[in-house]
Amino acid sequence: MTFVNYLVIRFSILTSLGIVTAHFTEPESALFLKIPILLVGVLCINWLVIRDQLYQNSFFGIISYALFFAIGYGNYQSRLPAFQLNNYSQASFEIGSNVLQLKITDILKPGNYDQKYIAKVEAVNGISTAGSILVILSKDNNQNTLKIDDQLLTSTGLKSISKPLNPGQFNYSKYMESLGIHHQTQFKNQAILMRSVGSRTLRGQAERFRNYLLKKLNHISLGANERAIIQALVLGQKKDLNKELYRSYTDAGAAHILAVSGLHVGMIYFILKFLLSFLNKVKYGIVIKSVLLIFCLWLFAFVTGLSPSVTRAVTMFTIFSFAETINRESNTMNTLFLSFLILILINPLWLFHVGFQLSYLAVFSIILTQPKLRRYYRPRGNIDGFFWNIFTVSIGAQLGVLPLSLYYFHQFPGLFFITNLVVLPFIGILLGGGILLLILSTANLLPEQYVMTYNILILKLNEFIKWVASQDFFVLRNIHFSEGNTLTAYLLLMALILFWHKITYKNVLFLLITLSVFIGWSIWEKIESSQSALIIFHKRKKSLIAHKNNKQFTLYTNDAHSNFQTSYPIANYLVNGNINDYCTQTIPKVFKFRNTKVLIIDSLGVYSKSFHKSIVVLTENSKVHLEHLINTICPKLIIADGSNYGSYVARWKNTCLQKKLPFHHTGTKGAYIIE
Repeated sequence: MTFVNYLVIRFSILTSLGIVTAHFTEPESALFLKIPILLVGVLCINWLVIRDQLYQNSFFGIISYALFFAIGYGNYQSRLPAFQLNNYSQASFEIGSNVLQLKITDILKPGNYDQKYIAKVEAVNGISTAGSILVILSKDNNQNTLKIDDQLLTSTGLKSISKPLNPGQFNYSKYMESLGIHHQTQFKNQAILMRSVGSRTLRGQAERFRNYLLKKLNHISLGANERAIIQALVLGQKKDLNKELYRSYTDAGAAHILAVSGLHVGMIYFILKFLLSFLNKVKYGIVIKSVLLIFCLWLFAFVTGLSPSVTRAVTMFTIFSFAETINRESNTMNTLFLSFLILILINPLWLFHVGFQLSYLAVFSIILTQPKLRRYYRPRGNIDGFFWNIFTVSIGAQLGVLPLSLYYFHQFPGLFFITNLVVLPFIGILLGGGILLLILSTANLLPEQYVMTYNILILKLNEFIKWVASQDFFVLRNIHFSEGNTLTAYLLLMALILFWHKITYKNVLFLLITLSVFIGWSIWEKIESSQSALIIFHKRKKSLIAHKNNKQFTLYTNDAHSNFQTSYPIANYLVNGNINDYCTQTIPKVFKFRNTKVLIIDSLGVYSKSFHKSIVVLTENSKVHLEHLINTICPKLIIADGSNYGSYVARWKNTCLQKKLPFHHTGTKGAYIIE
């Protein structure tokens, strides 16, 4: 085994710790932006002092580690709007209308009623600024979708991205923060004062080239699902995948082949390396081959949108190819962590991307486990050796991403290894064949027989995936796995791998400690989840009130025709709360929860006058005379849920302001929880 440079690994970990620390501490001082410069100075002085000494002191190493921690912390901090002097959030906004000059930099997945974009704020009221925002543009039948590099002049306002309104709901604002986006603006097409094409960027050129290829694909006689697969597989465009097909790939454990990642980059790397192998016999051929390889890989990364997983893989293979060119033996672990360090230095926010995390954990786990797994069986021939390698790589990758997959997606495809054994051997053929199909299509040299053959291959792939996904018994869904479970599971997994590699006293002790921590955390979470609560959820045009008692969950609603157990927002709450015992009842007129009385008033506006100092919940556009109610029963709090019209809510809010009574609207403040 080649030399593992633990220094690179330590620097990567310390830089990551600095980024994570800055993320959770929300720094208010700019001190850490100056500390790296100070530490570099101390490091240089210390090096001048000790360079001629035979024995080095530990001070130099400590300062070096502190430097990388400070670099990670400061690098993350410098991306926050509060520490960017020319950020749009530092500009002076006028009362009323403000003119924003925006430039589209990315196109996001559209919603049912709007298009979503990321845009750079180039100017506010004529003053040059920086920073990016989320742009939500209402769909219009006469509207052309915006393109990357388009410039807009619009009179609109900015607001914070909405926080989740219900417990367990996906936190979209947190996700956008991982992209460096902290505010949004929403307007209609008529609010655009001027639209033009801005200066060309490399990202924009790549997007235009990808759109050109997509148009070429639309003129090829492929089935709708087959075209969607090739778009995802080769071009990283998943918007045309229907939900049912994508769900099948997810349940079969094959969703990773639809998200362009390190798997695809690796396939392309080895295909190109084989095709360019003849250059090894030419003078300077190795250098030429390396340059062509790197150029083609980065071209593929740009065309597919420069996602973190693709960028990671291309960076790693670039370093690997460079090491091979200069005839220096490289260790895969060194290459992995060096690419990791480079990427988080370029953009520390990538550390919080799901794809970035899964990608690195999968490769890291493969490196640690696959060589050991291969020793358990000695293949007798090339064919069984090929499939044994696929099996061991699949097991290694799944071990690495399992805790994180359970945390993010709450399900586990039990037949993933069967899917990989069948699918992975053909991915190289499908990927290479898809690229060739696009090239021939662009040159107008595409034979119809080739299209038919390729269409049949993808059709058979889809049929196999659907068959695997239909084995419901092997698809484990709605698995509760918290952040604490994830962290302790990775500690336990690392301890198991160390114990597996070498049985020593330290490894056994570490395994026992991590096992105790994992079990202890699970017990603590079970105790925490046993607490009772009364939750008034927010759902538009619906009244949903739930009583949670230990693992029992009772949902009160007047809508008997809807199955809320599998829909928003109840499904998410059940998974996050690890609740299986579920039942539904009609909403009563009153709840008595511990020492709190909760009075429910529906559209009829009828209520009992005996419930003084209670919490009042107004539902279904109640016709109640609120001022009279307040004077009669003196409630502690008024709550309006999502079943009420906005005009009613506004009127009730004004009444509560006049009476100096607390008012809670679930549509603006989120669900109300009584514990």
